[in-house]
Amino acid sequence: MDRNIIHFDLDAFFVAVECKKNPSLKGLPLIVGGSSRRGVVAACSYEARRFGVHSAMPMYLALQLCPDARVISGDMEAYSQHSHIVTEIIAEKAPLFEKASIDEFYIDASGMDRYFGAFKWAVELRKHIIKESGLPISLGLSVNKLISKIATAEFKPNAQKQIPAGTEKEFLAPLGVEKIPMIGKQTASFLYDMGVRTVATLREMPMNFLISAFGKNGVSLWNKAHGIDDSPIVPHSEAKSISTESTFDADTMDTAKLKSILIAMVEKVAFQLRDQSKLTSCVTVKIRYTNFDTETKQIKIPYTASDHLLLQTVTALFDKLYNRRMLIRLVGVRLSGLLHGSHQIDLFNDTAASVNLYEAIDFIKHKHGAEKLIRATTLDVSRRVRMEMNMFKGK
Repeated sequence: MDRNIIHFDLDAFFVAVECKKNPSLKGLPLIVGGSSRRGVVAACSYEARRFGVHSAMPMYLALQLCPDARVISGDMEAYSQHSHIVTEIIAEKAPLFEKASIDEFYIDASGMDRYFGAFKWAVELRKHIIKESGLPISLGLSVNKLISKIATAEFKPNAQKQIPAGTEKEFLAPLGVEKIPMIGKQTASFLYDMGVRTVATLREMPMNFLISAFGKNGVSLWNKAHGIDDSPIVPHSEAKSISTESTFDADTMDTAKLKSILIAMVEKVAFQLRDQSKLTSCVTVKIRYTNFDTETKQIKIPYTASDHLLLQTVTALFDKLYNRRMLIRLVGVRLSGLLHGSHQIDLFNDTAASVNLYEAIDFIKHKHGAEKLIRATTLDVSRRVRMEMNMFKGK
């Protein structure tokens, strides 16, 4: 039996929420993001996109392209609330669904063709979501998550498109390689330099060559170029936190060593955060003294997934927490108050330079492994400690 996988994607989600809050904004070129010259575009309306504006673009450049654009700083709390509204609607109707980010969802409607028709059901659900939430949403349906997601992106806004089983390769062939999820600017540029611009051309590349060029991601790249994706729908559940902790072989009060380990921890959990397209709003640092007394301190922060901001917070918390000058046997870091986002880092606060930096860092880590790119201050942190950083178990 062919699978029927539906992908729902809210059209220009941040902008749509702002327009719902203030209907007078509808039809205007809108940009959501940092308002300063060094800010970055987090989202933009389709009216602004006609001028060449796109997400992750430096704000100064966006305003050069579209000087009449209205810039809005953004309201992550409102976006989260509206995402929850849509999630509840889907949860009520769908037999099995996965929330992939703040504004996109996958539904497994396999077998429904016997009774009602998967595409017909998806169209009816889309109408219901639009009516109940007041937000525009597009859908794509195919035999797997990959094709459905690409179809939604290719035909939105206001899309409802089905890619019939057996036509996946035909659909993908003329598309640019950058349309494949996981291919960012760095990977696309690398492929362009090799003369590979379309999925049809990428499909002709031997798997061994792609593995030599992209490491373990080469297999995934080959599969996606062929429209192969067996990944299941993961039932919706919200992770409460991302965390890590480490117990030392020998207790220590060397603060330089302790901070190096904390920095390595932040690098690890922040990369995991960005890899899952999430932001955190709460940071906790934990220490356990040699007598097993355990203390924690936490602080609320603006939503972020940036190493440098989290490092500042963790270091400050540790300085406040470690005041007994006793030997320490364990330290830990936890990021909580998680929120799904469509971007890997906090575009509301970061500059264009930092956006590009983190994109390059994550590209290298995905290709060669997270441990291949580390801060110089953590060079003395042993590989064993890095590999044995276990989940934060609380007090």
